[in-house]
Parts: sequence; C-alpha cells; structure tokens
Amino acid sequence: MKRNVFRTAVLAFVALTAAATSVAAEVKVLTAGAFKPVVAAMAPVFEQRTGHKLTIDSDTAGALAKRIAGGEAFDVAILTTAGIDDQAKGGKVAPGTSMPVARVGIGVAIKQGSPAQDIGSVAAFQQALLKARAVAMIDPAAGGSSGIYLSQLFGKMGIAPQMQAKAVLVPGGLTAQKLVSGEADIALQQISELMVVPGVTVLGPIPAEIQNYTVYAGGVGSAARDADAARAFLAMLAGPEARTVMKDKGMSAP
Repeated sequence: MKRNVFRTAVLAFVALTAAATSVAAEVKVLTAGAFKPVVAAMAPVFEQRTGHKLTIDSDTAGALAKRIAGGEAFDVAILTTAGIDDQAKGGKVAPGTSMPVARVGIGVAIKQGSPAQDIGSVAAFQQALLKARAVAMIDPAAGGSSGIYLSQLFGKMGIAPQMQAKAVLVPGGLTAQKLVSGEADIALQQISELMVVPGVTVLGPIPAEIQNYTVYAGGVGSAARDADAARAFLAMLAGPEARTVMKDKGMSAP
C-alpha cells in the first residue's frame, strides 16, 4: 500500500494533466464518513482544474463495503485499508490503483458551553464516561470503525454493561449531533467527524494508551466510467494539497 512520495507526485501530475485534456466526466465517489470532509473540500478544486464533476456519497465503511459487494457502481472508493484490499480481491477495485490517503484517531466531544471533562488519562476518560448520562457512538452493527473498536474497548476496560445502558447508538452519520439535540452528554467518533458539527467542543483524542487509528485508502472501481478521471482525483487525495486539508480536518498522512 505504501507509495514513494516522488512517484506519487509524478503520478498525480500525469493523471491531472490527462484528466484536464479529456472529455468532462462525472466521477462517483463513495467515501467513509470520516474522510468525507476532505473529499468535500478537495472536490471544488478538482472540478475547477479538470472540468469533471464529482458526486459524493458517504456511509460507514462497513455499509459501503456491503453496497459495493452488492453491485453498486462507483468510480472511486475510500474505505479502510482492509476494506479496499477486500474489494480489490473481489474484483471491484482495479488492480494497482489502491493507495493509502489518511489516518485518523477517535476523539471526544461535548456540547459547546458544557463544563470541560478531563480525558487526559485512561482513568479520567473512564470516569467521564461513567459519569455521563448518555454517550453517543456509532452502532457497531452498522460497520463503523470507531463503533466496532469502542465496543471492544469497553469490554477490555470492564465497563461494557454500564456503557450498553447509556449508549446512544447512531447507525451512521455524525454522533456529535446527539449533543446538540440533548440526547447525549458525550460523543465519541473519529475526530474528523466530530469537528464538522456546529455547536460542539472537541476535547481531543482519547488517551494514547487506548487510541485506535484507522487508516483510510482509496481505489478506482474496476468498472469506472472514466478511469483516468477517477485516477486523477485519487492522486489529488494522496497529494500535498490534500495533506494540508487533512490537518485542518483532524487527520494526518497515513
């Protein structure tokens, strides 16, 4: 999955040049929710430079994997690295097009104006969870990376029964919206998804000792309508401009 930086830059230049000189295409992008803010930010840049148009659809990584396996058409997919590898093995992602694009950890958010919570240690984080009336998180059954990890983590921490009783499970989308609505006191999700909800405060990442980073990767659909345009956008997502956007969105290079 790793790519030489210089080679990636050259591929990006070649792909963008090819895209700019080809007939305008509509590129359908299926992206995991955590990476959607980056895709949305880069879309107008790509469209202006190439004349192509992007259609962006987001869901949990697990839900997207099922949709792709079920035959849904796409040009570019952004899933976890394991998800992209599985789609490549299944023939849904074109050989040689997979590449890592970003890494993101799980964060903690509260409603703006609420008293700050101490999450600086594992013990403090656990106490904050146990004291909360309700905690919003992605439903593990929906296939979201953070929800799956957190459900396993709570078991290891010995607080699974307490968390099951107070969990506000979100099937997909943004858990921090439950803070704004008053349905939860704490929201847990990938930091990039917490940051996009107005009216909330992101306290920071969960403690390093229990942190889980998800690496996202992209791939071009084996049945992409315009493979050159799809490759061009994926190359842009792996380039330096996207790295700057990722930092602003709470993500980092893979």
